[in-house]
Amino acid sequence: MPSDRRRVRMGLAGLGRLGQFHAENMAGRVASLELVRVVDPIEEIASSAGERLGVAWSIAYDDVLNDSSIEAVVIAAPTPYHAPMIEQAAAAGKQVFCEKPISLEREPTERAIAATRDTGVKLQIGFHRRFDPDWVAATSRIKAGELGDVYLFRTSLRDMRPPSLEYIKGSGGFFLDVTVHDFDAARWMVGEIDEVSAFGAALTDPAFAAVGDIDNAVVVVRFASGALGVIDNSRAAGYGYECSTEVMGSRATARVGYDRRVNVEWLTPGAATRDYVSNFVERYPRAYVAELEAFAEAVRADRPVAVSGEDGLAAFTLCKAAERSLHDGRAVRLRHTDRDGHVYYEAA
Repeated sequence: MPSDRRRVRMGLAGLGRLGQFHAENMAGRVASLELVRVVDPIEEIASSAGERLGVAWSIAYDDVLNDSSIEAVVIAAPTPYHAPMIEQAAAAGKQVFCEKPISLEREPTERAIAATRDTGVKLQIGFHRRFDPDWVAATSRIKAGELGDVYLFRTSLRDMRPPSLEYIKGSGGFFLDVTVHDFDAARWMVGEIDEVSAFGAALTDPAFAAVGDIDNAVVVVRFASGALGVIDNSRAAGYGYECSTEVMGSRATARVGYDRRVNVEWLTPGAATRDYVSNFVERYPRAYVAELEAFAEAVRADRPVAVSGEDGLAAFTLCKAAERSLHDGRAVRLRHTDRDGHVYYEAA
């Protein structure tokens, strides 16, 4: 195989639901990389995945970091471990793909980004929507000016059913766990955000309120361009998983939101039915492959990643602004500055 088409050797750390999905993709669906080793602190999980996929396995993250043949690591461990694992990878000279968010707190997030910057290591964040063909096509045409002046951005992200209460307790809160994807999509598709107003409630189960969280929310944003945005999220939509976006402009409107398994509608007298996917894995199989392909290509060609650690920090800051707005009952203004090609947010 020519050197410029080599496969990037990678390890994967964390074999929860998303980690298992990434591992399956890395083992057979991403042409530009080779999965070398999987790691999970639970031996039974690590050994089962390694044997199933035909790769080495271990319970120690250091086994990936100390392997000189491994160029990069995909981090899909629980969020509290992300930032220190990024720092360890940077110290070992490994390129990093990390699931969102980088951390539940700002200081570790900034420290992890600084570690990769100081060592010259790449850091890509797992905002998969940026790699979905439908969202990519719509955003490309928006950026080409076909929509004209953007007036309104609207997006929905609704889970069919909530995760376990134990997951909720460690998720960092509703906005950081759910709305973070919508804030990133809003910045990517429309532009920077000047103001956030958030409204939320625990409606489906009092257990959410008992742990200080919510299960439904509406967020209103004002973009720097003057455009308005509305984000609605739910942990318990019931009918299925839905992720849809609409951007309305002076010349056209773009709508994205194909949340079906099959392109069949069943018609009976007086009614029409169609199916819905049940989770994000069903909705985004191509996006999860594409984001890893893009990461491998960035490593192989030594070019910037498509979604940077700074993008992760921006979405994190917007989530914290939404939390503050919900708590204080008022809009939160934001400042954003451009430094070294990246946008940094802070509360105004």
